[in-house]
Amino acid sequence: MAAMGVVRACAPPAAVGASSAAPSSSRRDAAQTKRSSRTARVLVLGGTGRLRPDLSILIGGRNREKGESLATKLGAQSEFVQVDTRNASMLEKALQGVDLVIHTAGPFQRAEECTVLQAAISTKTAYIDVCDDTDYSWRAKGFHEQAKAAGVPAITTAGIYPGVSNVMAAELVHAARSESGEPERLRFFYYTAGTGGAGPTILATSFLLLGEDVIAYNKGEEIKLKPYSGALGIDFGKGVRKKNVYLLNLPEVKSAFKILGVPTVSARFGTAPFFWNWGMQAFANFLPAEFLRDRNKVQKLVESVDPLVRAIDGIAGERVSMRVDLECSNGRNTIGLFTHKKLSVSVGFATAAFALAVLEGNTQPGVWFPEEPEGIAMEARKLLLEHASQGTSNFVMNKPSWMVETDPKEVGLGIYV
Repeated sequence: MAAMGVVRACAPPAAVGASSAAPSSSRRDAAQTKRSSRTARVLVLGGTGRLRPDLSILIGGRNREKGESLATKLGAQSEFVQVDTRNASMLEKALQGVDLVIHTAGPFQRAEECTVLQAAISTKTAYIDVCDDTDYSWRAKGFHEQAKAAGVPAITTAGIYPGVSNVMAAELVHAARSESGEPERLRFFYYTAGTGGAGPTILATSFLLLGEDVIAYNKGEEIKLKPYSGALGIDFGKGVRKKNVYLLNLPEVKSAFKILGVPTVSARFGTAPFFWNWGMQAFANFLPAEFLRDRNKVQKLVESVDPLVRAIDGIAGERVSMRVDLECSNGRNTIGLFTHKKLSVSVGFATAAFALAVLEGNTQPGVWFPEEPEGIAMEARKLLLEHASQGTSNFVMNKPSWMVETDPKEVGLGIYV
């Protein structure tokens, strides 16, 4: 189940110049002063892909052979740094002289410590992660005051979804309130073909999420629902069309509820081929929750099904689409839609957009979610979405659903809903 946040690539947008929307505040000046005499150094923990040529990329990991091979492919501006994300002293040593660390080494489910974030705070290094786990993201948020005191800007859940989807939701809510509409219901819908090319890590993430109750909100009340239940057929527009999606426990639900103040929030995900959804339902219904919450047992399950999944991935492709729906009290209903033919490419652009925003000084000290204006300044959101949506086959914001759906419903007299 792809794109739940475990990024296998960090790809800052190509040929990005100075931001026209970037703030001229002192925090941006301070961020740029730190690296004024050299190329910005970025440590990526967990993998990397397409990269900006004006960044020095350090590839962090435990496997020296694979890491050095990848660094060689990336060119002279890249190098491998051997580091274990569970070892605090090794992390702090690796972070010396680094401007930003990007933590993509999932799965984040059942991880009990935020060692990378703590090391970043200790070394005063800017930080982003692609966490896709509710508990981990709020555990990271618990270090907010420490990061603020140390002057460290940090963003958690800064991938594609969660991440870009949070910013899309924030923009929809802001636009609605600017037109005197009060948001009543916010829904996140996600689709990815196969594993989106992400492989075993994303499989582990998916299975671990099946062991969690789904947290959603209904008219201000927290509710718990069964994972991979509540199927809905959602139209993702051209190139994807209608797909079934199912409830999952994703961190953007809680953060959007608390930060954006929308009383009803939920998130659903679906994949293809369709029988993978049946398999997910079967695992959720018939495997004990204790089994699905055990990282070691889940890893063995992943190893058993991975060859079959990889074989079908070659047929299914890795198209990704996310749709964010907002309904307001005044009848104003709008959506945001993002579709890309390759998850492995789009997830890199998405995470890189956050990295660029932090490096340009758009993030205040502290630990933030993407929808918080202190995490991504409101005036920088549109630019972030522009960078993240590079190469998309369909990207729209603040439109009625009938304008993007492949089969809109006519209520009469040429009026569609």
